[in-house]
Amino acid sequence: MSDAVIEVDCHLTILDLDVGLTLTHSNVFDLQISLQSPDGTTLSLNAYNPDNEFFQGADYSQTVFDDEAPTPISQAQPPFTGRFRPNSSSGLKVFDGQDAYGPWHLQIYDAYYYDTGTLNSFGLTITTPEPTTVVLLTLGAGFVALLRPRRGR
Repeated sequence: MSDAVIEVDCHLTILDLDVGLTLTHSNVFDLQISLQSPDGTTLSLNAYNPDNEFFQGADYSQTVFDDEAPTPISQAQPPFTGRFRPNSSSGLKVFDGQDAYGPWHLQIYDAYYYDTGTLNSFGLTITTPEPTTVVLLTLGAGFVALLRPRRGR
């Protein structure tokens, strides 16, 4: 699969970042999904250890990777629907303080050749410190909206 790219066309300092995606795949354990920021910082969202974390199941359905989610993705079962913490000790906070301007790459690697999948959507929710806004960016649609952030942020 080639990278999915969202181009952020304005300079925004990231206070918080969430990543949303919907993809169909016959066995999501096979997938390694990572996000790369414009400055080259890369974070694995879902890496699993094949020796002791194997599972079977399909699809990410309206899945949001969010550092503030109560459940890590590693403790959930597919189809993954809802909000989950990334399967990384550093989490999405590695992007906090960065300038969002430029191309964001969602990289999906399928470790096995005998099954298939499709990325249906990919989006970023960027919360900025000043003024307090949330910017939603969705692949392909060019959709941008300003909303109030969730309480407690």
